[in-house]
Amino acid sequence: MTLLYHAHRAVEQLTLDREAMHQRDSLIPRYAEMVYYGYWFAPEREALQALMDDTQKNVTGTARLKLFKGCATIAGRKSPNSLYDPKLASFEEAGGYNQADAEGFIRLAGMRLRALAKAGVKGRSRWAK
Repeated sequence: MTLLYHAHRAVEQLTLDREAMHQRDSLIPRYAEMVYYGYWFAPEREALQALMDDTQKNVTGTARLKLFKGCATIAGRKSPNSLYDPKLASFEEAGGYNQADAEGFIRLAGMRLRALAKAGVKGRSRWAK
């Protein structure tokens, strides 16, 4: 089961959107709790099942695992439903990644840090004693 789990996750990483995967992962503990408490036929468990089934509809492909001393690492994966498109991720391809996009992203991500600096807060010293 451990090998199947790792292989399935490898194909999921190739075929699922990161945010959909994050949402699904955040709901797994609640799903397990409902099953544990015997709520198999509860409408909320069935609603979560519909979400889980929907996230899995495009998850198909092949994963190769490398096994060594009790560890399984991904050696390769492929899927006809892969979301990865080298043309979109490329710096060279027209229509791919535009380096100017990073400037705006960095500016947005750094807004909270500029606000902290303006308020005189430096690093972790605010909380460290």
